[in-house]
Amino acid sequence: MDQTMQMVDVRLTVNGKSYERRCEPRLLLADFLRENLSLTGTHVGCEHGVCGACTILLNGEAARSCIMFAVQANGATITTVEGLADGGTLHPLQQAFHEHHGLQCGFCTPGMLIAALDFLRVNPKPTETEVREALSAVLCRCTGYQNIVEAVMAAAETMRSGKA
Repeated sequence: MDQTMQMVDVRLTVNGKSYERRCEPRLLLADFLRENLSLTGTHVGCEHGVCGACTILLNGEAARSCIMFAVQANGATITTVEGLADGGTLHPLQQAFHEHHGLQCGFCTPGMLIAALDFLRVNPKPTETEVREALSAVLCRCTGYQNIVEAVMAAAETMRSGKA
């Protein structure tokens, strides 16, 4: 019996660019993004969907790419951390993380940025408590979250005011 896995076609739009690749049906979306598209900003931490490092926007909503197969995203529109900046101009969230020292090692930062973006989409004027609750879905081992919360609050203000 042939032990090779049959390859499948996956077509999706990532950060505004269309892609079509072949992969094994069991390839995780996080690995597809990293290995097949060379978008290494999406990090894989726990591989169980718990830590949030692999968070992406899938059709406009936050999703864990480490617990989803690439074939499940066929036809989807995805935004990764690489899609936040506009050329050389940082997204307001990225700029706020920089200005408020919202990162240390940076491993959780891509997932944190994407989770915050999704949160601010549904709650553009959050309280600090709401930000803390929303970001609790992304684990950070290096910070006490204070600077991250300050960065998200600052970004929310910038995004609401249209200054970006």
